[in-house]
Amino acid sequence: MMRQQGFTLIELVVVIVILGILAVTAAPKFIDLQGDARESTLQGMKAALEGASTLTYSKAAIQDKQRAPFACVLLSGTPTSSCNGDNEVNTVYGYPRATQRDLSVVLETIFGDGSNGEEWDIDFSLTADAVITLSGTDGTDTLADKCQVEYNEAIDTDNRPVIVTASDGC
Repeated sequence: MMRQQGFTLIELVVVIVILGILAVTAAPKFIDLQGDARESTLQGMKAALEGASTLTYSKAAIQDKQRAPFACVLLSGTPTSSCNGDNEVNTVYGYPRATQRDLSVVLETIFGDGSNGEEWDIDFSLTADAVITLSGTDGTDTLADKCQVEYNEAIDTDNRPVIVTASDGC
């Protein structure tokens, strides 16, 4: 009579299937892909803001407006009389002002207010000049309070705008 050593093939297959089922149900709890994607998107917005601010400052320096507390900088084309064209931006010490219009112009994107289905929403608060959040994460839930990019205008000629991400709640 042969002694059985180890598992039979059926027992091995059953164990593998059970482990597979457990892995499929438990993996999403340990691998937060959606949160990582949100955090990466916020980092991308921060990088875009930094790049756009630097380019705007370069344009302001070319036009000798980098030291003005408030100025209208022409990004391209022909200027308008009221600095409200798609090719002009209001600046503070050469950097974009923290307004929905000016940030939309330099980033070439459209900001929403949380209700119109745009990819990014913009809000203005006491803690930052402009708070940018991903759509679907409005300011009323706790996710948006910790999943945002804050843009603070330059305060003088020696300081750049302060751009910070808060991604603890993403």
